Amino acid sequence: MRLIRGLCHLEPFENGCVLSIGNFDGLHLGHHAVIEKLAARGRTLNLPVVIMIFEPQPLEYFLSANAPTRLMRLREKVIQFNQLPVDNLLIVKFNREFADYDAEEFVNEILLKKLNVKHLVIGDDFHFGKARRGNFALLKEQGKQHGFSVEDTGSYYVDGLRVSSTLIRDALGIGDVTQAERLLGHSYSICGRVAHGDKRGRTIGYPTANIRLFRKNTPINGVFAVTMTGIDGRELTGVANVGTRPTVDGGSKVLLETHLFDFNQEIYGRYVEVHFKQKIRDEMRFGSLAELQTQIDVDVAVARDFFATKNSL
Repeated sequence: MRLIRGLCHLEPFENGCVLSIGNFDGLHLGHHAVIEKLAARGRTLNLPVVIMIFEPQPLEYFLSANAPTRLMRLREKVIQFNQLPVDNLLIVKFNREFADYDAEEFVNEILLKKLNVKHLVIGDDFHFGKARRGNFALLKEQGKQHGFSVEDTGSYYVDGLRVSSTLIRDALGIGDVTQAERLLGHSYSICGRVAHGDKRGRTIGYPTANIRLFRKNTPINGVFAVTMTGIDGRELTGVANVGTRPTVDGGSKVLLETHLFDFNQEIYGRYVEVHFKQKIRDEMRFGSLAELQTQIDVDVAVARDFFATKNSL
């Protein structure tokens, strides 16, 4: 997959391309349906498959700190796209200039001149252009005028529920990682590089692999039974806390701390992925480190029991 950072680095596809546009936050089952349909059309037309995403995401630009929490950071999104039938991932900077594009101007300047699009696959709720005036009907009309076709994937349902990033975010917000997994098609996970911490976990018998999340909000919070991948091809089990560590320092920075079971290898600097399997409890403040250690004893026992039961099924 070729990564294209910005429209300024984009050269028009001589023979055209097939394209889909959106945030693709979480890359859930509905997104996979869009990409699979796009890839099939690309094979039929013998044209490259292009996905256009935005950075920041439009609501992040307009609402700033009040925007919905992301399911994944850009790097995580790029990694997952690289595993899908996508030839080119175009990352467009969303700013005032881009937001002020009129819908028809977006079609002429971006879709036609920049991308030479021949076929467009979009979700059923896609809007674009100034005041969100652009929609499926407008694209169909423009396509007839300019010679490209437009296809709407429709909604994707799991257990009678329309799959969306919002629905997944809501499930994670109440700790229902099982429901989130059904909608994503895989367990919810967070990637990052293991960083040095204050080593306080070692003093209470629970050393942790720390990942700085570089975000003010996360869709998930609390203590979880988890697995970690990215270390020598193994799937390691453990218990993790996502939050601001109120007992230790109560700061505003969100940290992912993972204690791995029966593991003592040094992994600083390794890029790993933590998969959330079961919520154990909410993050809470304790009166002392001794009280925290007692609770972690309980958390570890619950997580070990979860994996033992799961493995016995």
